[in-house]
Order: sequence, then structure tokens, then C-alpha cells
Amino acid sequence: MDRRTLILSGMATAGLGACASTSQAQNPSPNGPTYDTGSAATYSADEMIRATSDFLGVTAESAGAAIERIFRERGQPTGYIAGEEGSGAIGVGLRYGRGLLYMKNRPTQETFWQGPSVGWDWGGNASRVFTLCYNLQYPDAIFRRFPGVEGSAYLVGGLGVNYQKADTITLAPIRAGVGLRLGANIGYLAYSRQRNILPF
Repeated sequence: MDRRTLILSGMATAGLGACASTSQAQNPSPNGPTYDTGSAATYSADEMIRATSDFLGVTAESAGAAIERIFRERGQPTGYIAGEEGSGAIGVGLRYGRGLLYMKNRPTQETFWQGPSVGWDWGGNASRVFTLCYNLQYPDAIFRRFPGVEGSAYLVGGLGVNYQKADTITLAPIRAGVGLRLGANIGYLAYSRQRNILPF
């Protein structure tokens, strides 16, 4: 085989390889996961009322009262976290939780959270937590610190609600649980991929 034939053969092989790559990019494997990379889809109030009621074990009326108030103030969420947590405080408090983050057309993400608080605060409680996530465009964006003011929490239908915000992302945890905790505090929750014993 002369030099010219060898060069032409190599160019033809490279061209076929490029065409195959382009075809694969345009037609991804039907067996592999395909996740939307655009703006995150949102959840309707009806979807959130059903999910909150089922997960927290409360009536649709109680869930609806809380969801409707949050929707009036924040609109439709792009995701939600369903989980459980425990907390306690004697002036200085700690909170630890674990749950699953759900978003439409995104992979489900296991999520942990922990954080300290300080203030006029006493007691302890164990809760189921249903957290609405606003302006969260992809699951990994949850992994950061979210400051919040527990004293700004309000009760709607027997459920406790407060807001946490970091940059453009806002979280609205809805809590239902047992225990006794009185007072107001300030602090933050750090969301992470794995359990951290130290809450800082």
C-alpha cells in the first residue's frame, strides 16, 4: 500500500468515526438515563398538598392550609425534600436530619442536613419534615448552608413553617412532630451528601 492510499484510508476512517459520534450524541442510548438540563419544572399546589398530606400523615385540609399560604408568598416550587429530623436546645441547639430530594426530570438525591442555633430556646423534638424548594434548578445546588430564623416560624393547620435562603434558593420546611420546644433562635442548616457529626 503506497503512502497516498494510506493517508486516504486514514481520513475515511476518521470521518466515519466522527459521524458515528455525532449520531450517538443526537440519539443517546435508550438504556441510559436521560435528564433534562434546562430550567427545572415546577409542582402544582394539588401535587404538593397530596404529597405533604401523605408523607406527614395529616389531613388534606391541614396540608392545604400550609401549602396555600406558602404558594401565595413564594409560588410554585421546583423540588421538595421528604425526610425526618431531630433537634434539641438549651440556649444553644443542634438539628440533624435526613431525606430524599425530588425534582421533575432530575435524579432523586439523598440529602443530609445539620446545623447549630443560638437564642432564647429550650426543649427538643423529633419531626417529619417536608421542605419545598424554590429556584433550585438541579439537585447538587442544595449542598450549601441555608441561614434561617426559627423565631419567624408560623403555625398553619397545626404544622410549623419557616423559610431559609441562600443566594437565590429559598427553602420552606413544613414540620410535624412530637416534643416540646419553646423560644426563638437564629442559626443555619448545612445540607450535605453524607452525615456530618459536627454541625458546623
